[in-house]
Amino acid sequence: MDPAGGCPHAANARLLAENAVAEVVLPGDVPAMAVLGHEALREFLARPDVAKGAAHFAALQAGEIPDGWPLKTFATVQGMTTADGDDHRRLRSLVSKAFTARRVEALRPRIATVTAELLDGLAAAAAAGGGVADLRTHFALPLPMGVICELLGVDAEHQDRLHHLSNQVVSTSIGPEEAMAANREMVELLATVAATRMQDPGSDLTSALIAAREEDGDRLSRQELIGTLLLMIIAGHETTLNLITNAVRALCTHRDQLELAQSGKASWADVVEETLRWDSPVSFFPFRYPTRDITLDGTVIPQGTPVLAGYSAAGRDTAAHGPDAGRFDITRTAATRHLSLGHGAHYCLGAPLARMEATIALEQLFTRFPQLDLAVPDDELPRHASFVGNSVQKLPVRPGV
Repeated sequence: MDPAGGCPHAANARLLAENAVAEVVLPGDVPAMAVLGHEALREFLARPDVAKGAAHFAALQAGEIPDGWPLKTFATVQGMTTADGDDHRRLRSLVSKAFTARRVEALRPRIATVTAELLDGLAAAAAAGGGVADLRTHFALPLPMGVICELLGVDAEHQDRLHHLSNQVVSTSIGPEEAMAANREMVELLATVAATRMQDPGSDLTSALIAAREEDGDRLSRQELIGTLLLMIIAGHETTLNLITNAVRALCTHRDQLELAQSGKASWADVVEETLRWDSPVSFFPFRYPTRDITLDGTVIPQGTPVLAGYSAAGRDTAAHGPDAGRFDITRTAATRHLSLGHGAHYCLGAPLARMEATIALEQLFTRFPQLDLAVPDDELPRHASFVGNSVQKLPVRPGV
């Protein structure tokens, strides 16, 4: 796996042409495997003999993974993404209260208001920048970051630093010292957030998690609390940031599809679903481990092997999505849905919120700026330095104001 990331689709197509499961080498020469095919990934994500807990990571348990390994946080953070069985159900039950259909729907007016305010800021930034502004900085980032921080009760003063640190945590190209420093600072900052909410509890999710911990001391440990906050901060804004960014890129480079959405011939929700399939905000997500040797699509995955879920590859798998899987088409009606928000017990709890945020963002953006276009050719945009996140680092646009 290229630690510098880059656009994954050409490599995915090459690997998929050979098999739905591939042997890969992670940074640090750690052997692993990746599941790329849609049907193989769907089966793998739901298998009861596949675990998320680091106790099943053979190389880690053998002491072969150094502390500064850039992907170690994905394996060792204590929270829903690394819990199995009863522990997973316990943690998911606590957090799921923040994502009930009623609570998510109640956020709609606030999201619409924040979106409108950010569009004013985007217009101002473009006016000050000769007609060009970075859409990620002024719109795609502050919207989901603001929403998730409100949910968690995180003060606005911490938001920029949390975004920087979360970028470091998901990076696959930084060195051991940088990785360890970013993780330490992230834990320290989230501990500060938790301490603030302990002293001044509110109606936010962090206060609710702390209250649950205090009611029964062994229900939620301090490590689980910090790990859950870390997960929520990263997953709650990085994926939606990439989703909005990738959707804008797709629409600007497929103006016929943009016209369908603007004319009402397709919905903005259709745009979101097709973007999730065609250019998944997460490319390869770490890790799952077989608890015994398993065979998937004819390939043996040995017990204890770290396995990447290849969401960007599965989204363009022609075996599942047809020979035109590489085409961006918001009118696509194929019965097979994408897997970009997961499948099975670990399906993304925040999926309804992410879909709502992206749908509102895109509709308001292209209603306010119907002629919005990229200021730089799409293939010249700098890519994320990670094979986990799938997007670009900047998105200079001309709103047309």
